[in-house]
Amino acid sequence: MTYPRTSRRSFITGIGAITASGMFPNLLLAQGALKKVAIAGIGVDGKGESDLSGVAANNEIVALCDVDRTRLAKSAAKYPNAKIFTDFRKMFDEVKGIDAVTISTPDHAHYPAAMHALHHGKHVFIQKPLTNTLWENRQLHLGARKKGVITQMGNQGHTYEDNRTVAEWIAAGAIGKVKEVHVWTNRPIWPQGKSAIIKPEPAPESLDWERWLAATPDAPYSPTIHPFKWRGFLEYGAGAFGDMGCHLLDAPCVALGLVTPHHVTASQVDDLTDIAWPTGSIVKMEFNSAKYGEIALTWYEGKKPDNTPYLPEFPSGVNMNEAFAYKDEKKNGQVTPGGWMIIGSEGVILNKSDQAKDPQLWPEKRRDEFLAKPPAKSLPRSRTPGNPQQEWTECIKAGKEDPWMGHFDYSVPLTEVTLIGGLAMHFPGKRLEWDSKSLKVGNNEAANAFIKRKQYRSGWEYSADSI
Repeated sequence: MTYPRTSRRSFITGIGAITASGMFPNLLLAQGALKKVAIAGIGVDGKGESDLSGVAANNEIVALCDVDRTRLAKSAAKYPNAKIFTDFRKMFDEVKGIDAVTISTPDHAHYPAAMHALHHGKHVFIQKPLTNTLWENRQLHLGARKKGVITQMGNQGHTYEDNRTVAEWIAAGAIGKVKEVHVWTNRPIWPQGKSAIIKPEPAPESLDWERWLAATPDAPYSPTIHPFKWRGFLEYGAGAFGDMGCHLLDAPCVALGLVTPHHVTASQVDDLTDIAWPTGSIVKMEFNSAKYGEIALTWYEGKKPDNTPYLPEFPSGVNMNEAFAYKDEKKNGQVTPGGWMIIGSEGVILNKSDQAKDPQLWPEKRRDEFLAKPPAKSLPRSRTPGNPQQEWTECIKAGKEDPWMGHFDYSVPLTEVTLIGGLAMHFPGKRLEWDSKSLKVGNNEAANAFIKRKQYRSGWEYSADSI
């Protein structure tokens, strides 16, 4: 069955065009054929555990797969009726009644797990970022469209009320003409740069290391890679930008209609190595918004060599002590570990968390004037705020995607933005011309070597044409 789809461009460029919530069709009201969704989990600890918890209510967990048998046993105790596996390929061969799959593995394993699920026609939910290479990200989108399944990226901020509020404020002229966007994060909080090293040793008995590697080339086990620290390695993670970009860029991209940058420049890159992402960086991305024109978005991650964070300059109209206020008043004015601000000709919208929560409008006079008569809530809200997992299963039951959810038509391009930012870090100081349609850098052939994984393990090659 093929399900109706809405493109991400249509989704975000349509913001502000809807003037009353009643004008937007409530697609979740449709009555679907499924009363319960039979779900398999691939990667069942950490985020995998929370993803399964998010879908378990009123559904059935029928299979669990994890390469770590200790973690698998923990999840199996919670879902005793589920069949257990360490290889998702065997799971799909042996369990025929699966409707949908959650994928909460390390980044490098998202793609093969998802493509195998798509090959079997399963609905897929994948934690952010969808993949850690641009080519895989595009193939995943093509594969999902080919199969016509219900898709979702794990990005709870996309379901929050204030994700829509920011868009409504800007559309109503809260900050005048939009000029620029600044986004910051304290990540990485794991080893990157020269501190990310490999120390080969025997893998723990509970871990199937070969299955953990998935499609990546053979490599020795190292406790400096797994658990958790894989994020800092080029082969297995997407660095700080990939880890936090889908959260932090979500609300600005939605509000401003930012689909893909046409140019990207990494002006600062600290300690990038042949195997690991940098310890700190600044990346400028140039977008052409259909509604708001040319907009520059600058990303700041990590710390400088002097151990101070990379941060933007805050406009004078922002009262730093009030904007960044804490219970411990001695901390007032200290910039939070993650956040963003959108600067316009008449004001600033500042958000001091990783996701759109309680955005602030500055300066104070502008805030008082604008919020004295705030715009109507014209954009549809999620029925499941904070729970994209349930949003996904409700759409499966309804038989169609909600155009405002984080389906792949939206989240594949968002993931692409974070990945092209990471690509630019390999060419500091170079203004790269990004051609999204062709999936290539137009003015730097060497950069195109980073579009696709250099080597795949034999038998693990997937493409949209092969599923």
